Amino acid sequence: MLIRRENPADRAAVRAVTAAAFATPEKPETVEAPLLDALRTCEDWLPELSLVAVDGAPGGPGDIVGHVVCTRGRVDGAPALLLAPLSVRPEHQRRGVGLALVHSVLGAADALGEPLVALLGSPAYYGRYGFRTSTEYGIVPPDPSWGAYFQVRTLTAYRETLRGTFRLAEPFDHI
Repeated sequence: MLIRRENPADRAAVRAVTAAAFATPEKPETVEAPLLDALRTCEDWLPELSLVAVDGAPGGPGDIVGHVVCTRGRVDGAPALLLAPLSVRPEHQRRGVGLALVHSVLGAADALGEPLVALLGSPAYYGRYGFRTSTEYGIVPPDPSWGAYFQVRTLTAYRETLRGTFRLAEPFDHI
């Protein structure tokens, strides 16, 4: 498996992975794929933090089996990141694809000098990456009802003075 930056030719495959990752028999149409489309067109899209997992034979084109993206968020106006969505094709889940994508995007964000990455997700799953409840850092979730599910992973550039309410990229306001 190779983790690399997404390129324009990957868009349809990334959308298909995202749709498949979140679909259920009860809810075949999900909000994540249209959200991804909207994020791509907003000013908070960060192409250098849109990564794909490619599975295939060495030297071959391979199939995109996973995707992760961080978009610009803000803590009381200061730059921060939000990781969402993280998508892995159902038949490739529980095989380390998500793990590789999260580690890669955290490393890329750190290398770019970002202070922190926030997300909304399971504390049991994301705790293995060093994510902790945002309020432990004085960061208030956009929706207080998210509680322990809104988490933060600090990076090298993090400073304890970065506190306040987290603001998501504008497309998240419409889901």
